[in-house]
Amino acid sequence: MRIAITGGGLGGLTLARVLHRHGIDAVVYEREDSRSARPQGGSLDLHPESGQHALAAAGLTVGFRSQARPEGEEHRILDPAGRTLVHHAPQPGTFSGRPEIDRSALRDLLLDSLPGDTVLWRHRLAAATPRPGGGWDLTFHGGDRTGCDILIGADGARSVVRSLLTDVRLSAVATLVELSIEDVDRRHPEIAELVGPGNLWCIGVSQILAAQRLGDGSLRVGISLLPDDRPVDAYRSKRALLDMFADWDPRLTALIEAGDGAPAPRLIEAMPTDTHWTGRPGVTLIGDAAHLMAPVGEGANQAMLDAAELAGCLAADPADPDSAIRAYEEAMFARIHPIAEMSARVQAMMLSPTAAADIVRFFSGRPAEPAPAD
Repeated sequence: MRIAITGGGLGGLTLARVLHRHGIDAVVYEREDSRSARPQGGSLDLHPESGQHALAAAGLTVGFRSQARPEGEEHRILDPAGRTLVHHAPQPGTFSGRPEIDRSALRDLLLDSLPGDTVLWRHRLAAATPRPGGGWDLTFHGGDRTGCDILIGADGARSVVRSLLTDVRLSAVATLVELSIEDVDRRHPEIAELVGPGNLWCIGVSQILAAQRLGDGSLRVGISLLPDDRPVDAYRSKRALLDMFADWDPRLTALIEAGDGAPAPRLIEAMPTDTHWTGRPGVTLIGDAAHLMAPVGEGANQAMLDAAELAGCLAADPADPDSAIRAYEEAMFARIHPIAEMSARVQAMMLSPTAAADIVRFFSGRPAEPAPAD
């Protein structure tokens, strides 16, 4: 049984690793040139019931704990005047919650756990064509071709494999603008103190200014806005961003001013929360390819859990992979639907006019205090 996994992100690599532990070989086709071809983004809080569960199935719990930062779970929520609305600090040194780990560190952990020939870099899938007798012919950009019996799409938001199963359309849920601040403790100690060891959210009316500390001593700054008709290039100027936050406390807008390089904007999209498809022999999806959700902390965790559960199904029924895939899909659809709905509600709440009060209630169960009179 030749298994092809398109996409060497966290979901695809977790799938390859758990299959490997079951003695099942798979090849991961990844479009990037190498593991260091581009930055992998910020950090993740891995949930015990999903991301951490998948790492346990992969036999990587010890490696995860050596790289994770329990203190990164701390979060602070402020209003535009700089008042603290919520401050959550986890119990020091405990892994019982949702410790943070940098995406790059987690990806390296997974890559290093696989045989060296598992991942084929510079392989971006262009098309998959069904074979008359079963299986798939795969064509990659650049002309390389190969075949497989089982094709698993772990190729993210713009999945090529998804089109074999559904023609679902994506919809915009936010505009995200990112900046980074290197060596923040030395270069900007006041910003480092403001953010703390974990995450900072500054919540205004339909706009969020956030910062996240990474394990390398840098900060990842993100600005979340409602999607509109403006092209994303309109957000590539620091001056334009600062004008949008002109009435905010300067301690907060310093996060924008201190950013290294130009802002990097992109549109954030999601699939309908009830997405499902009729099964097709020899193919399935995991992660964002299967259920692209609003980015509120579930995407990577659910992708890794998809991978662990699919690998478990294939290992339990290797003689009938199509039956194994059907079992995986049925369970995945039932699991994902409420999570996708919750993610959509939280995303809408975070960019609503009453976001500050709503999020305080969400995290603490108490209303936000009224702002002081002028």
